[in-house]
Amino acid sequence: MRTKSTKQNKINVVTLGCSKNVYDSEVLMGQLKANGKNVVHEDPEDDGNIVVINTCGFIGKAKEESVDTILHYAQRKEAGEVDKVFVTGCLSERYKPDLEAEITNVDQYFGTHDLPNLLKVLEADYKHELIGERLTTTPQHYAYLKIAEGCDRPCSFCAIPLMRGKHKSTPIEELVIEATKLAESGIKEIMLIAQDLTYYGLDIYKKRALADLLKELVKVEGIEWIRLHYAFPTGFPMDVLDVMREEPKVCNYLDIPLQHINTEILKSMKRGTTHEKTTDLIKKFREYVPNMAIRTTLIVGYPGETEEQFQELKDWVEEMRFERLGAFEYSHEENTGAYVLEDDVPDDVKFRRVNEIMEIQSQISWELNQEKIGKTFRCLFDRKDGEYYYGRTEFDSPDVDNDVIVDAREHYIKLGEFIDIEIFDAGDFDLHGVPTVKQERPIPLNKKKK
Repeated sequence: MRTKSTKQNKINVVTLGCSKNVYDSEVLMGQLKANGKNVVHEDPEDDGNIVVINTCGFIGKAKEESVDTILHYAQRKEAGEVDKVFVTGCLSERYKPDLEAEITNVDQYFGTHDLPNLLKVLEADYKHELIGERLTTTPQHYAYLKIAEGCDRPCSFCAIPLMRGKHKSTPIEELVIEATKLAESGIKEIMLIAQDLTYYGLDIYKKRALADLLKELVKVEGIEWIRLHYAFPTGFPMDVLDVMREEPKVCNYLDIPLQHINTEILKSMKRGTTHEKTTDLIKKFREYVPNMAIRTTLIVGYPGETEEQFQELKDWVEEMRFERLGAFEYSHEENTGAYVLEDDVPDDVKFRRVNEIMEIQSQISWELNQEKIGKTFRCLFDRKDGEYYYGRTEFDSPDVDNDVIVDAREHYIKLGEFIDIEIFDAGDFDLHGVPTVKQERPIPLNKKKK
């Protein structure tokens, strides 16, 4: 028979899924800390006696990972290794009744809008005054800034509105307060995230206000890079490009998932655009900001996708020469618009199509990288791994994009600092370089300078 531990409560928050979930976990942890709770994020010692799992329910593989993680901690609870297990986030929002019936050893399940109730069972009070207060889990020099919740788009393949609800923008003044607090804590780069950046402001200002937000955020002292993630192509506010072109703090970078290019598939996906409109939009981006890095994602194997339509997608990828691109297999999700369609593209065909797209992109990326050899870029360095430092240009977001690699045996670089790096070699995705100015290594405390 398992017995409850007698040690002081320690809450271990485990985060699965996207950067928006990371942000939500940080807000939860900030609230818990303000209530005097002992809280950690994905404790490497794994010794928290209370576990909160922030789940992802976006596509099949993410759901499997979330379920496996819940089962892992439910089993640890059964073995007496943890006292309580709570589950929150997208999977719990979407499948709460099923989870409660199938995994009964979890103490309680919460949805994506249940933060006050989750805090209550953790014996904490929700503090409304904590605008911008959160425990960041990213490296000390960059952080995510979620500017809106939910989504009003009708995309047929996407379950996000089922889990996150309608679009709700956060007022500019609150975001400026949050960015200021991040800067005061040492953050130098903020990445604006939302289900849809393009829609920002329509609900509260009755206009697309992303450009207005950027104009206020660039005034925050200490923030040096502002990066845009997850814009929607239809209705994109072109005044954002004016700010990007005029304000050095706004990175020449845009993450804009386009999903496909065949007009028939785009119509079935309910994307509100066509092959021609999408191509014209990308050309306008490059006309307005010629050195912009565009990141996009594509879905292959959507119901009914023929070899001809897939060939059209491949030809278009070769034509557009995106700086950054990812491809994913279509996932047939319950209660989405596309779920009534037959998931008729075999898994092996989906897998092949992903690989074919990424082979094309690898060649494009290699060719674009060769053009960088001999040039110098301002880079922000995130980590040291083994004998190498890993940093990024303004054209790269952490975890998903290219690295700039410097040999730590020959050079010293202070992490979290901007350094000018001259590129001397390049592969498919990563760049290799050397600092243009030598940094002095810190003197060990037990040694004196001669």
